[in-house]
Amino acid sequence: MYDLAVIWSWLEFAVRWLHVITAVAWIGSSFYFIALDLGLWRDRNLASGADGEEWQVHGGGFYHVQKYLVAPAQMPDHLVWFKWESYSTWLSGAALLMIVYWAGGELYLIDHAKTDLSLFAAIVISAASLTVGWVLYDILCKSALGDRPTVLMLLLFVILVIMSWGYNQVFTGRAALLHLGAFTATIMTANVFFIIMPNQRIVVADLKAGRAPDAKYGKIAKLRSTHNNYLTLPVIFLMLSNHYPLAFGTPYSWLIAALVFLMGVTIRHYFNTMHARQGAPNWTWAATAVIFVLIMALSSVPPAHVEEAYEDAAVPAHLKPVVTAEGYGAVKDIVLGRCSMCHAPEPSYDGILWPPKMVRLDTDTEIARNARLIYLHSGISTAMPPGNVTWMEPAERAMIIAWYKGL
Repeated sequence: MYDLAVIWSWLEFAVRWLHVITAVAWIGSSFYFIALDLGLWRDRNLASGADGEEWQVHGGGFYHVQKYLVAPAQMPDHLVWFKWESYSTWLSGAALLMIVYWAGGELYLIDHAKTDLSLFAAIVISAASLTVGWVLYDILCKSALGDRPTVLMLLLFVILVIMSWGYNQVFTGRAALLHLGAFTATIMTANVFFIIMPNQRIVVADLKAGRAPDAKYGKIAKLRSTHNNYLTLPVIFLMLSNHYPLAFGTPYSWLIAALVFLMGVTIRHYFNTMHARQGAPNWTWAATAVIFVLIMALSSVPPAHVEEAYEDAAVPAHLKPVVTAEGYGAVKDIVLGRCSMCHAPEPSYDGILWPPKMVRLDTDTEIARNARLIYLHSGISTAMPPGNVTWMEPAERAMIIAWYKGL
């Protein structure tokens, strides 16, 4: 039991690290090429026939970049394709979702106060929603709305708001925001895999065969790339949200997520306009600030006090072995004395308004449900209590370790 818990925790850390690294690579290259494309000088008659050019300096060297609308007169033997950054980000993110929210579904995915889902049903909803989201989005893009990008973006926003609300009806607040981010990221990566890259390959094949490529492929890819551009910042917020209960643990977390998508638009619009040398739309910062203040106001609305029937009921059958294990009585006293002043429906510790990470440790059911976290954070490590503010003794940590290893 000891080895499994530690190995599983480090596996999660490793996959999370990989996910962050690949996301940095994808977002970095995406933002760079967007800024490059918008900032190209197109008022020059270039002998090469290129559409525009830019001179840049970095790392002590000078770079002369030219962009061709179709291709140069002679195709190079080697092309660098920017695709694996996107693919590896999604794959590592999917693996992390499975490790945290599927394998740990009873703790992180299912909110029994909202709906009585089985773990299997919750996982099916989790996986199916990502697939259905891409299919619906793709159908809309291929419809007549593809020629009305503004209307299409507004409709996409409506879909994201509906999904945000829907996820919050069945999942924990933390899982709901994370899944909304995964829903959006799936659309972004699928755009690259199913649309942008295949269209680019068709263009390259036509050029190598001496055929004139159809302009529609570039137009389609541009539409999807634009969507990815404006969706990136909200996805980052949603990926980080699981660390901040004020984002995911409030009654209006679904609306907070919706407003974050609006902030993503205002912020990206500012930088896109600046990179295109079309002035500085400073009004976007005022709009962003107003939205952010509204988000803070929504996050401060206290959750309605809900009397959860399972608190007073018997411990669920699958958790009974945890509370009947040898040493549980002593561990319960330790947790109630050292941890529950913060991890309770109404924390008594100064400055704590809601239980950190929305983890409660005030009942047998909640202590049993969080057994592994208690073991990892307060047993074999001293992460909790933070700064050991409640003076948990080494002997008490040893009791936690002995109890958990005896499960």
